[in-house]
Amino acid sequence: MPKNNNLKSILIIGSGPIVIGQACEFDYAGTQALRSLREDGIETILINSNPATIMTDPTMADHVYLKPLTTKSLIEILKEHPQIDAVLPTMGGQTALNLCIEADEKGIWKDFGVNLIGVDINAINITEDREQFRELMLKIGVGMAPQATATSFLKGKEIAQEFGFPLVIRASYTLGGAGASIVYKEEDFDDLLSRGLEISPIHEVMIDKALIGWKEYELELLRDKNDNVVIICTIENMDPMGIHTGDSITVAPAMTLSDDTFQKMRDMAIKMMRSIGDFAGGCNVQFAVSPDDKEDIIAIEINPRVSRSSALASKATGYPIAKIAAKLAIGYNLDELDNQITKSTSALFEPTLDYVIVKIPRWNFDKFEGSDRTLGLQMKSVGEVMGIGRSFQEALQKATQSLEIKRNGLGADGKGYKDYDQIIQKLTYASWDRVFVIYDAIQLGIPLSRIHEITKIDMWFLKQYEELLSLEKEISNYTIDNLDKDLLLEAKQKGFADRQVAYMLGCLESEVYNKRDELNINRVYKLVDTCAAEFKAQTPYYYSTFENEVERPDGTKYTDNESEVSDKKKIIVLGSGPNRIGQGIEFDYCCVHGVLAAAECGYETIMINCNPETVSTDFDIADKLYFEPVFWEHIYDIIRHEKPEGVIVQLGGQTALKLAEKLDRYGIKIMGTSYEALDLAEDRGSFSTLLQENNIPYPEFGTAENADQALALADELDFPILVRPSYVLGGQGMKIVINKQQLETHVVDLLRSIPNNKLLLDHYLDGAIEAEADAICDGENVYIIGIMEHIEPCGIHSGDSNALLPPFNLGDLVLQQIKDHTHKIALALKTVGLINIQFAIKDEEVFIIEANPRASRTVPFIAKAYGEPYVNYATKVMLGENKVTDFTFNPQLKGYAIKQPVFSFDKFHNVNKQLGPEMKSTGESILFIDSLRDDDFYDLYARRKMYLTS
Repeated sequence: MPKNNNLKSILIIGSGPIVIGQACEFDYAGTQALRSLREDGIETILINSNPATIMTDPTMADHVYLKPLTTKSLIEILKEHPQIDAVLPTMGGQTALNLCIEADEKGIWKDFGVNLIGVDINAINITEDREQFRELMLKIGVGMAPQATATSFLKGKEIAQEFGFPLVIRASYTLGGAGASIVYKEEDFDDLLSRGLEISPIHEVMIDKALIGWKEYELELLRDKNDNVVIICTIENMDPMGIHTGDSITVAPAMTLSDDTFQKMRDMAIKMMRSIGDFAGGCNVQFAVSPDDKEDIIAIEINPRVSRSSALASKATGYPIAKIAAKLAIGYNLDELDNQITKSTSALFEPTLDYVIVKIPRWNFDKFEGSDRTLGLQMKSVGEVMGIGRSFQEALQKATQSLEIKRNGLGADGKGYKDYDQIIQKLTYASWDRVFVIYDAIQLGIPLSRIHEITKIDMWFLKQYEELLSLEKEISNYTIDNLDKDLLLEAKQKGFADRQVAYMLGCLESEVYNKRDELNINRVYKLVDTCAAEFKAQTPYYYSTFENEVERPDGTKYTDNESEVSDKKKIIVLGSGPNRIGQGIEFDYCCVHGVLAAAECGYETIMINCNPETVSTDFDIADKLYFEPVFWEHIYDIIRHEKPEGVIVQLGGQTALKLAEKLDRYGIKIMGTSYEALDLAEDRGSFSTLLQENNIPYPEFGTAENADQALALADELDFPILVRPSYVLGGQGMKIVINKQQLETHVVDLLRSIPNNKLLLDHYLDGAIEAEADAICDGENVYIIGIMEHIEPCGIHSGDSNALLPPFNLGDLVLQQIKDHTHKIALALKTVGLINIQFAIKDEEVFIIEANPRASRTVPFIAKAYGEPYVNYATKVMLGENKVTDFTFNPQLKGYAIKQPVFSFDKFHNVNKQLGPEMKSTGESILFIDSLRDDDFYDLYARRKMYLTS
């Protein structure tokens, strides 16, 4: 039992829909906390409005409330559950903390006799009110940058006059650096000050003297009620101060910090945590260090909650911060808890890393046309990846290979910048692709001292880059036949992919792979074990690396592979990689359920993914976790090592699907729907032929591979025309054009960004209603799990549409056509598993827009609305364990469920906010209504045609 035996029932507040600045790391934290509390027999009640997450799965908490995150919802829940003893608000990001404060101010916790655990209100107030925080830091002797608070425009102007430029403006009580900016010139100050005051919910900003070029560090701390404090992880930002940590390339453990400074920083962090309040839980502290020999330390901020970096630190160290923080909140001490990885030592220890991790953010600027792409204090990335390696260089290469932006790693792919002015510009105004641009700059011959002067990135990092480049140059002098073993091994140890080595040697990737095989340069797998192998780890959480062979006394050679292969039958689930618009947390939900379902069928489950924010990369979800890029070479090596029965690709979005062709070519079994069927659905021309054969209507279309063909087609099709590339997700590159000039411009742009793509041109059905159906098929039987009708007209991407389940104004004739078409298409594509089909309805006739024989964005939403584990069923069908007819379907939904998209346009000023066929939303929430008379529905329906744009 927990040490505080009075806690029997706890309310957890989630973080709501995903927005830039608050993504699925809080789903991971909340899920861990719920599982942790239930281990102790505590009743858990959850409020969260996000249907796409694992956290809101009915199996995760005793009572899940998919309700808006408002005090009104809290009161409804507290009335229904008078037994709630306490609330834990630290797992739901800033959203949960802000709601907790609002409820406290309204006296709600007091009225219902609910205690706050894991943090206290004073700690939140002190850390959010920058003036109070500054005073406290000065009192305890922790340095701060010169700063002052402004609660009015006039006061802000006075402070600027006193400090001089450059300045930093930070808005109080905001997340992801909303309202924050660096002001270099006086003429920009008024605008940015007004924006900061407006965005802050209490209309307050802190104005700091800018510490441009100082180094930035983050520490993750945990404290128990006995005041034991441990530092779980020290993270160094490769980018200096001036770029939000969520947009920074970060490294753990810290690489360029002297031991003396680290000890000082450690002591300061512990002092800061103890000074802000007497609570047991987690804390994230950020520091700036002067880039000179003095290494002066200045505190930036402290967050008394699980943060974005806590998820990263948990995955980097193998120490599950949220899980332990939840235990501490209910009264355990650190020395009473097990180290979750070794199971033989206590949680009162500080992890030691014998490897390096590198995190690189993932951006989606292409979805925000006209946006300012330079990076600053306001976070703009939509996701992140993490690479683990034995050196910084290996981890950096693996992280760049994980990004899925058509790069094979750093350099050696012919895609670098070669223009001096462009490179200098991108380094001067931090660009999203600076991780590659630094390499290009060194390749062009720009001295390291000049790159350091512009970027203020520590010389140590730049020298690591320089070493990579000199190795690339050396290898380029050889051919595949005369490259020696030591040089190839060094390239692999520094993280270069086979594709990159092939580029250097002017040969094929497969030739490099075969050469490696021949020379016995094979990947070995190492455990992430929290304690640098001092104690035996019980948790199979692996990363790959390359080792020199060691000779035994008998003369045989070997490398040490810590991943032992069992003789059980195995299934690999390919994860969905970094979050991005069009492919978010819903695919992680599907992957986790796929893993759990395969385990129920008696398989050993293996997960491959590189996203540190997600539940799928938690160390105890699958039997084995390989934290590796979802990149062909890495996957193929794991498959050869593990020899699974097959691989599941239809749960990991486009990331996993793109690898189906290679898996098929290499004779690796794809579980469920075959590669041929997946390819047929993606190839618009073949798919339309299939529809024709089955007498299923579709908009008139044609395919084109260049602008001439497209213009010739336009004469047959009539404008407006919808232009779509093949093999993309989230409507990438889709556009409605209304004349030949627009058509030509768009086709030329598209083929420049996605070369050799086959484009599909459809006659756009103006004014049509859009609907979609998700179904499970076993090759013979089809069960439709849900039909949704979009409130917005056809032409707005389904991910950006408000949608109702079940449909609200489709007649029986239309619904019957949808059902018939769904059955026919699922069977014609020989679907085994999930399929999603989108329809356009005009004049009572149902046309097919597209079909995707895989998990779709809407599957988790339908599963939550109906209370049914559809992914579990679909996985068992894919594995051939069950037929659709084996399940008893019993959907439960009173009234309607509305899927409401959420946008992050506030991060991008002057951006076109109109909606069209390319997806722009970052997340979604679910809203249940009893009837169509509900005001929320009326409001959405009245605005349905407002945003449509080409």
